[in-house]
Amino acid sequence: MNLNFCFIGAGNLAAQLSKALQKKGFNISQIYSRTEKSAKILADELKTNFTNSIINIESNADIYFVAIKDSAVDEVLSKINFNNKLVVHCSGGLSISILEKYSKNYGVFYPLQTFSKNRDVDFVSVPIFIEANLKLNENLLREVANGISDSVIILNSEQRKYLHISAVFASNFVNHFYTIAAEILKSKEIPFEVLKPLILETANKVQEMLPEKSQTGPAVRFDENIVFDHLNKLEEFNEYKELYKSISKSIFEHHSKLI
Repeated sequence: MNLNFCFIGAGNLAAQLSKALQKKGFNISQIYSRTEKSAKILADELKTNFTNSIINIESNADIYFVAIKDSAVDEVLSKINFNNKLVVHCSGGLSISILEKYSKNYGVFYPLQTFSKNRDVDFVSVPIFIEANLKLNENLLREVANGISDSVIILNSEQRKYLHISAVFASNFVNHFYTIAAEILKSKEIPFEVLKPLILETANKVQEMLPEKSQTGPAVRFDENIVFDHLNKLEEFNEYKELYKSISKSIFEHHSKLI
């Protein structure tokens, strides 16, 4: 497919998606970022052009991938003339309609994964959720997505927002719990590595059974002695005490309904 892709943004998602597309033979013709350093780093890796000037964003790209923070989308896109080329955002939380004032051709290209710049992701198993204002654009996005992923799903904006909420619970919140656990362990001179087999087994179990079926721990059976002892110990981590209490209560109440 002889298409030129311009990336607006050079963050974690833009870096991983642009590299994945290039590896499959797609042409990344330009990288834009408001900071020259981040644009140049990614462009050098891709051996392509870059700019940190909005007025120098190329006008002949076939698809513009918008991979910047949601709050900056309107501010940045309002300064670009897309000449009615296909413009897609890569956000889980933004509606497709935010793009309608910038081009007659627009859509969404949302890979559901956690991304870091220096940790390459195999997109083959990453679900990509697409949406477009026209069937022609939908077909094009599907073709591009199929080029890098075995899982391409059409999803409307309302559904995608709930998907994004679920992803925050399943990934972002869980990772924050790892951070809390690491902090508590460090304070008692215990290495975080001791939790890694537990973390791995917990993640593996939900590949084979429903999460509620794999739940263990004092909260699911509401072992009051252990829960209260933990709460007392958390006096020295007071900011986490209420969090522990509310999560334990949520687990217990959910599983009480299943009995």
